[in-house]
Amino acid sequence: MKRLLSLLLAASLAIGLAGCAGMTTSQQRALSGTTAGAAGGAVFGAIAGNAGLGAGIGAGVGLLGGYLYDQHKQGEERAYQQGYQQGQQGR
Repeated sequence: MKRLLSLLLAASLAIGLAGCAGMTTSQQRALSGTTAGAAGGAVFGAIAGNAGLGAGIGAGVGLLGGYLYDQHKQGEERAYQQGYQQGQQGR
């Protein structure tokens, strides 16, 4: 059973990552967070006795984490661009 679960998780990760080709960076980060959260949640859920519930909760937490990480990275990019433009104007 554990072998089957690990094979399913590996397959879902591979399919999820392969599907990122035409996505924006924000979508890629959200999908990556969701996939990682679901995988981690399934593992903890299997230990607790309900892998499906764990995967569902983990997917939600992962999606939120991916979204927050994306917002942070976008803020960094905006700050960099703003600093770069101010540096160019100061020349």
